[in-house]
Amino acid sequence: MESTTSSSNKRIAKNTLMLYIRMLLIMVVSLYTSRIVLNTLGVEDFGIYNVVGGFVTMFGFLNSSMASATQRFLSFEIGRKDLVQLRNVFSMSVNIHIIIAVVILLLAETIGLWFVNTQLTIPAHRMLAAQWVYQFSILALVVTIVSVPYNAIIIAHERMNVFAWISIVEVSLKLLIVFMLQWFGFDKLKLYAVLMFSVALLIRVIYGTYCRYKFKESKFRLFWDKPLFNTLLSYAGWNLWGNAASVIMGQGINILLNIFFGPIVNAARAIAYQVRGAVNQLVSNFQMAVNPQIIKSYAAGDLNHMHQLIFRGAKFSFYLLFMMSLPILFETEIILRLWLKNVPEYTVIFTRLVIINILIDSISGPLMTAAQASGKIKLYQSLIGGLLILNLPISYLFLKNGFAPQITIYVGIGISIIALFARLKIIAPLVSLSISEYLKAVILRIIPVVLVAFVVPVLVYLSIEEAVIRFIFTGLSSIASVVIVIYLIGLDKEEQQFMNNKGKELLKALKH
Repeated sequence: MESTTSSSNKRIAKNTLMLYIRMLLIMVVSLYTSRIVLNTLGVEDFGIYNVVGGFVTMFGFLNSSMASATQRFLSFEIGRKDLVQLRNVFSMSVNIHIIIAVVILLLAETIGLWFVNTQLTIPAHRMLAAQWVYQFSILALVVTIVSVPYNAIIIAHERMNVFAWISIVEVSLKLLIVFMLQWFGFDKLKLYAVLMFSVALLIRVIYGTYCRYKFKESKFRLFWDKPLFNTLLSYAGWNLWGNAASVIMGQGINILLNIFFGPIVNAARAIAYQVRGAVNQLVSNFQMAVNPQIIKSYAAGDLNHMHQLIFRGAKFSFYLLFMMSLPILFETEIILRLWLKNVPEYTVIFTRLVIINILIDSISGPLMTAAQASGKIKLYQSLIGGLLILNLPISYLFLKNGFAPQITIYVGIGISIIALFARLKIIAPLVSLSISEYLKAVILRIIPVVLVAFVVPVLVYLSIEEAVIRFIFTGLSSIASVVIVIYLIGLDKEEQQFMNNKGKELLKALKH
């Protein structure tokens, strides 16, 4: 058991390292390209691209539900070492994703087209360009949908190095797009939509080619298994509600803001979510490395190991994100000015609030994976989906009564807190998890870390006038404070000993 746990931890560490190398490159390039795209397109066109492209992603909730099912069943069969069933699951997943792509295409070209033409707030002189964005965003979504089983099989096999390299190629191509926008005299918003679709298509070809050569089970064949189809679709059906709620909560709010305030506020929200996405890479990469192990541990019946992965996954997800987020929360305004120069109204408050929201959501990640691992997701998706979807009507009521746009994120934060404890209550009996142990190992470790780690940076922030020097000192003091406090009160004795041993190993290596 000990050697299995050790091997699992080493694999998680190795995969996390690869994903962090990927993250650093993607984060730097993404933040740079966001700035150039904003300045090249202008605030209005940037807002149009994000609200129209974001509306298209709402159709992706059909795909997201099936993607979760694909990932779960592939990892589960690898954990059971059943190669025949693994091959069957993959082929059925491809079939189902093709069906989903056709359904989404039909919905997008009927209901979706009507909504974009009649309901969104888009200046008349930019409506044609918005149509280009819409059509090419649909095509990019369809390409992404049929890629899902290939991405899933790579992650299920824990080939994070391959996943990382392909992601780096993708972000490098998006960087090239930024320069291409300035090379041609064609309408820049239309050109941006076409080039983004081209990148999605190329990456789909790369994923497919790699999988066909490396994984025997990924060679698509004409195969139909009705019981397996029903199993996958039944599982995906309950995921459908949860994913629909999540998408509606995100893109539905974006559309509400467009209707009440226009594309300028959409641009501010898009920038805030760019920062959110960059910061959240820390957690998503770590959890991507941990999630297959949670599912495989459940499949193998090793619930004790699964519980430890859940506890540590939740705790370390929060710590990693908190360490990165604290300096940004203090110096949001100066960071945005240095990054963008032209900062749309509401961007600062949006950025701070979405970071607080993802800090709360980061704790829930391993619980979500545990629910998927159990396969018993009916109650979980029904209740959590219902909670998440409340964001839209509640936000609408506030906006209708004259509240500022940031009220939508305050509502989201409140719902995220309620959803965290609802997830815990539902999932605990499904995987024999002790709620009191979870609270002790995760929540009661996190709260003191947050309270104590804030003290030094607050004193630094209040004692220096706003300037680049304050940004530097606040950032350094925030990171140092978080690291020290996590070590002293955020880790248990076993984790502290592990850190001590790793520190000694590093010192030994440096001496030699």
